[in-house]
Amino acid sequence: MSYLTIRPQPLGIFALPAGYLVLPPTNEPCAATALAALLRGATPTEWPTAWQFYAHALAGNLSAALAALPPFPQPIAAYNRYVLTGSADADLILHVLLDEELACLYEIAAFTMGHRHELPSLTAATGEIRALGLITYAAAAIERDDLSAADYYFAEAITAALPVSPPLAGQIYVNRAELAIHTGGELTTITAWLQKALDLIPPNGLVEIRARAAMQLGQILQERANGQRSLLQAVVRCYQEALRFFQRETHPLEFAFLQNNLALAYLAMPMTEAGDRLRGAIAVQALRAALSVYDPHQHPQEWMSVRMNLANALQYVHSARPADHLLEAVSIYEDLLQRRDPVADPAGYARLLANLGNALAHLGIFAEARARLNQAATLFTQIGDESAVATIHELLANIDHHEAVVNNARD
Repeated sequence: MSYLTIRPQPLGIFALPAGYLVLPPTNEPCAATALAALLRGATPTEWPTAWQFYAHALAGNLSAALAALPPFPQPIAAYNRYVLTGSADADLILHVLLDEELACLYEIAAFTMGHRHELPSLTAATGEIRALGLITYAAAAIERDDLSAADYYFAEAITAALPVSPPLAGQIYVNRAELAIHTGGELTTITAWLQKALDLIPPNGLVEIRARAAMQLGQILQERANGQRSLLQAVVRCYQEALRFFQRETHPLEFAFLQNNLALAYLAMPMTEAGDRLRGAIAVQALRAALSVYDPHQHPQEWMSVRMNLANALQYVHSARPADHLLEAVSIYEDLLQRRDPVADPAGYARLLANLGNALAHLGIFAEARARLNQAATLFTQIGDESAVATIHELLANIDHHEAVVNNARD
């Protein structure tokens, strides 16, 4: 007989151990609503009494979850107790007690917890149970470094999950995309998989998985944007979606990374529309938010990079107080010059000098601007960067022109 009268089950949607637990049948009125929430990756607002063990498991209270289970002889309760305890002592009795797809689920759980070394048989498995088993196959393939097999099993798992558990299929798309990213897969394909994941996972479900997918999709699109407004707007949407979950209080490093990248996406947009001035201000705020996390001692590279981005932004975004922004940019560049080694990183040091010289020129401090730009030109010449040298010469010519205009006005 089949013990699994509720199908589909929310298997694989949540982290272990909840993701392997089975919901027993119940006639309680709130069961349908609770099941619908679980299947979309959300926590129900009201739980049936028979499913209190699942609520406790989701909350991480395993002792309360165990206490809420019915007596041991009930097959589903026996299986759930095994998942919650991770004890191999019940192997023999479970092997005799369980049948059909519940027995398959037990084999999947036993293999995952290391109590069995043979991959579970999926002959009788269907839907979300088959998908969960195929995820196990993929994980085993990754462990033995057979990545093409892992990709095949992920694809098969998606096929099994898609008709019955779209959020599970979306989660598997994320896993497949992450594997492809790790192995240098084709970016167009990875982009499509991440987008499918976001389409399949509801906005109010599996928020961490959605955030992960959105962050990775944003990174890929940003690398390919090349100044295209539509792609950069998609990048911004991805990062804003990810920031719904990756907040400063809970995930500070992800928050800072996203804020920096969000700022760069805004700054890369062509400044052709009325709203672009606002985007520039938002970019500056985002960079300051990133710097509220990054520390010069704990995250020196990230801190220096974001500080550089902030100084560059302060030079070019519209401001009601442009002189204040330029003075702050000059202060940042000068501080960064003290931290950068011109011998170890002549190109980086030269770029700082060039940016500092440009900011000083905008402030009308022409003599010091010229000195910094000449230093930069010397370094760029030494490393053979002719394009950068040409840019420096253009900046110096502009300074000569503006200085002449100022002197003529005085005369």
